Amino acid sequence: MRSIRTTLIALLVLFSITGITQAFTPVAPLDHYDAPDLPPACSTIQVEPDHRLAYVAFAVGVQRYRWDGTAWVFVEPVATLYKDAEYTDKDGVHYAGPTWLANSGGKVVATKVNQCTPDATAIPWLLLKATSNQGPGLFGAVSYIQRVNTKGGLMPTAPGSTIGALADVPYTTQYYFYRPRD
Repeated sequence: MRSIRTTLIALLVLFSITGITQAFTPVAPLDHYDAPDLPPACSTIQVEPDHRLAYVAFAVGVQRYRWDGTAWVFVEPVATLYKDAEYTDKDGVHYAGPTWLANSGGKVVATKVNQCTPDATAIPWLLLKATSNQGPGLFGAVSYIQRVNTKGGLMPTAPGSTIGALADVPYTTQYYFYRPRD
């Protein structure tokens, strides 16, 4: 009986350590993604060289705008983050702040540093710098974020029907998350 109890305790400790280790383990190296190829017009959103690419997320969602009576005003992004370009493996969410929250833990809030517009039919590409991080998970140590390869998301061109009306404009993009080099 004592040996069974000892074995169970050992297994519990092992599983606990494994779970903790996974929560604090850095993101695995990206073997199939490099930093994005930026068009010449977008050199202003290059990440500082002392940071390394840690993760790429594929996002699908909407850019939300509110009609103020004279113009559409940006409110927030509402998007789901995926590990893959086929949008099959959900990994987190993106919302106002701008904020990214990973399913595995970790949150990053950032502010815009610069932008470029390589495609006039889509929202700009951005360089954002982290202003706060929480948790040991995926976004816990993120320092910079690039929003690239955007499709859609531009504010509506027709006026709103009433003051306060909301418009959700579909968009897709890729977010590249960077961490300081070790």
